[in-house]
Amino acid sequence: MSTRLDTRFADLAREGRAGLVTYVMAGDPDRETARAILKALPGAGADVIEFGMPFTDPMADGPAIQAAGLRALSGGQTLKKTLEDIAWFRSGDQTTPIVLMGYYNPIYIYGVDRFLDDAKAAGIDGLIVVDLPPEEDAELCLPALKAGLNFIRLATPTTDDKRLPTVLTNTSGFVYYVSITGITGMATPNFDRTAEAVARIKRHTSLPVAVGFGVKNADHAAAVARGADAVVVGSALVDAVKASLDQDGKGSARTAQAVADIVGSLASGVRGARRAAE
Repeated sequence: MSTRLDTRFADLAREGRAGLVTYVMAGDPDRETARAILKALPGAGADVIEFGMPFTDPMADGPAIQAAGLRALSGGQTLKKTLEDIAWFRSGDQTTPIVLMGYYNPIYIYGVDRFLDDAKAAGIDGLIVVDLPPEEDAELCLPALKAGLNFIRLATPTTDDKRLPTVLTNTSGFVYYVSITGITGMATPNFDRTAEAVARIKRHTSLPVAVGFGVKNADHAAAVARGADAVVVGSALVDAVKASLDQDGKGSARTAQAVADIVGSLASGVRGARRAAE
């Protein structure tokens, strides 16, 4: 069965360019503003949306995304509200793939069966659950696949050829390559090594490979786009949210536009890179 992610990556391949995957946090800085950001992303150039599930104890997120999660939680964002936000988005957009990204604890508390039913009904296309390794596939991965959701796994610079087949088992939609050893939004990747890593992963799978962590601007995005199927950007967008807050730390009228402006710049870099390489 073809999913929205399959369709989008097939379209990107036909267009001969990489895609732009944009990460924003649900409920950040408040629910209304986060919805406005979500709605603006496709028009600004996002090909795939990652929607973060706020969580108090993330293990892969740097300070910017950690702070975004805490802003959302302090504003009352819950997993139930996050699913409702996606259903709201789907009422106006039936084509842009949405991947829910976060950690297992909120899903476990919500209840796996109930979560999968509600996620599917809301219009979610895939899941990235950072702290569930392949050895725990029975917890969520296999039920998610059975429910018709893609389950996207992360590979890192320390995922060697011996480990990679295990990581790729039951992975679908795309493979998310973490370009640095560390947390989000910190070091800048070595783009030559990133391209080499993508090529190595592609020797093990026919799935598209998206590269994220450390991509901060259009030049970075263009450099990654020359060797990957998609570029993932998160911290730079979350930083734009923070920079737009008013003196009370609240979302302002310009918050959604500030994020859209950066997405537009990143999209230009991604799309121009593949054209320049041809």
